[in-house]
Amino acid sequence: MPTLESTQADLNQEPEGLPDFSSEAYKDAYSRINAIVIEGEQEAHDNYIAIGTLLPDQAEELARLARMELKHMKGFTACGANLGVSADMDFAREFFSPLRNNFQAALAEGKVVTCLLIQALLIEAFAIAAYHIYIPVADPFARKITEGVVKDEYTHLNYGQEWLKANFEASRAELEEANRVNLPHVRRMLERVAADAAELRMEKEDLIEDFLIAYQEALTEIGFSSRDIARMAAAALIG
Repeated sequence: MPTLESTQADLNQEPEGLPDFSSEAYKDAYSRINAIVIEGEQEAHDNYIAIGTLLPDQAEELARLARMELKHMKGFTACGANLGVSADMDFAREFFSPLRNNFQAALAEGKVVTCLLIQALLIEAFAIAAYHIYIPVADPFARKITEGVVKDEYTHLNYGQEWLKANFEASRAELEEANRVNLPHVRRMLERVAADAAELRMEKEDLIEDFLIAYQEALTEIGFSSRDIARMAAAALIG
């Protein structure tokens, strides 16, 4: 296996089973996948700063989380540059628009629970799943960056999880409604990116499974029962 300390030259010495990082098909798919992670980190930064306006006593901690997201964004930008790929940011901004629009609407209404579910649970679980599946098939430079990022994402998921756990009874109804509205968007996002992800050797079924594991574990920690979670997960199938 290649070491993490790699150079551009390592791209020509990948072991059997990894993608051809220099192929046009790979670079085309990567232009959209890379843009999604860059845009996702930028939006996460903006979202945590915004949540800080609803939770002023938590603003300093949320600003710290936001700074971590900007660091991630810079790292993923470097991953694209390392492969000579220009990220398709127009695609990525449109890709996130359903969740972004719902987050902004909730923010305007002061719905901190909905904002936390969208950013700190759904989007972070989406990111954790994608990064877990990507790391084994990434080029060595991107692998090193992504391994560092995924550790931070658990910190972000845990922040939302712990706040919602501490406020579970007051938040429960809004959490269930926010899940019903937003979980179907994540399902559609995963389906939309499936072909490009497959070009990177990331299978849709693995992405969905990892996402649901991370998301459902967070819901369990917050206080939902297994029956509650099964009912909430079904929302993704009918939305």
